[in-house]
Amino acid sequence: MSKQNRVFVLDNHRNPLMPCHPARARQLLKKGKAAVFRRYPFTIILKEREDGGVQPLRMKLDPGAKVTGMALVVSFQRGDVVLWAAELE
Repeated sequence: MSKQNRVFVLDNHRNPLMPCHPARARQLLKKGKAAVFRRYPFTIILKEREDGGVQPLRMKLDPGAKVTGMALVVSFQRGDVVLWAAELE
């Protein structure tokens, strides 16, 4: 599994879309096609997009003795990709 930074994306009705790469999010913000919806986790909202396809995600948990790991994973043709990860103490 590879881990990449991703930015959460919402359409203009606040429905979730597939997360995008931070560079793509910067382009959308700079062109005025998106706005910052939330700072943590960083989420943008698209101004003109009304719907879009999403791929199935899996939530993986790793319960440990002191810390529980959580990850959102999507399966692509090139393999599994971690879209978001966090630790819960």
